[in-house]
Amino acid sequence: MTILALAGGVGGAKLADGLAAILQPGELTVVVNTGDDFEHFGLHVSPDIDTVTYTLAGINNQEQGWGLAGETWSCMAALERLGGETWFRLGDHDLATHLERTRRLKTETLSAVTADFAVRLGIKQHIVPMSDEPVRTMVETDRGNMPFQDYFVRMACAPAVKGLTFNGLLQARPSPGFLGALNDPALEAIVICPSNPFLSVLPIISVNGVLPILCKRTVPMIVVSPIVGGKAIKGPAAKIMGEFGMQASCVAVAGYYANDLLQMADGIVIDSEDAAEAIRIKDLDVHVADTIMRNRDDKARLAREVLDFARHVAPRPIPYIGPL
Repeated sequence: MTILALAGGVGGAKLADGLAAILQPGELTVVVNTGDDFEHFGLHVSPDIDTVTYTLAGINNQEQGWGLAGETWSCMAALERLGGETWFRLGDHDLATHLERTRRLKTETLSAVTADFAVRLGIKQHIVPMSDEPVRTMVETDRGNMPFQDYFVRMACAPAVKGLTFNGLLQARPSPGFLGALNDPALEAIVICPSNPFLSVLPIISVNGVLPILCKRTVPMIVVSPIVGGKAIKGPAAKIMGEFGMQASCVAVAGYYANDLLQMADGIVIDSEDAAEAIRIKDLDVHVADTIMRNRDDKARLAREVLDFARHVAPRPIPYIGPL
């Protein structure tokens, strides 16, 4: 048995950590969004890959969900004294990741570097980027077009989002690990972690060659809603849904994955707070669970429920009609 999880950011990392804990070594492949990657101070920064890696290694800052536990900020303080930009904060220990990644990317792929970092940090599952070619998320806002990190960090998600563009997507191919997981004959389920549907998941499934495979899949695809009680657990998902003219609800999340994304999903897990909304979800099988992951026990419990649910959901493959 193998499981493929699509993830980006803190929510995705949490469920990926739960899946990693309950599966045998090597049974999980976590494909991570790289649309958030960017160059900062000449360094290649992969925020979502690092969040997933640090979380599965058990060394992440659990309070904020990203970064490293016990981080120090001497470099940022010195940089500020010199008048340098500090809007995107890189901790002293985190800097080592970006320095070594940047050095190695001169001769190696992002997949190779990511896999080696995971091994060195004691991770027994597979973490792979969605592509080894660069894809960069651009956000169209009421204040102009801007790179994702400018919108997300520098502007603190304040501008209204009008649309998204993924630069480099036409040239990008799925990473070998992503393609291998999609075509693995032992694949039992695909899990879309509770990540932002637009900023984290859409780039992953839009990489060239991914949609035709997903449309022909013979295993269920299960979504875990990132919206609970009309709010996002973390990040701007609910805000963006409103700006796109959607209701911020688990029902709207279900509709997005069941219809807008080429009838991509088969089932959805919603939070117990939204149990009354289950009857309004017509196009997907529904499972109600406590989806708030406060600790490792919560992560493992939810992961078990997601996989148990997947075993009772039938896939509904559809003809691929062209690019999304």
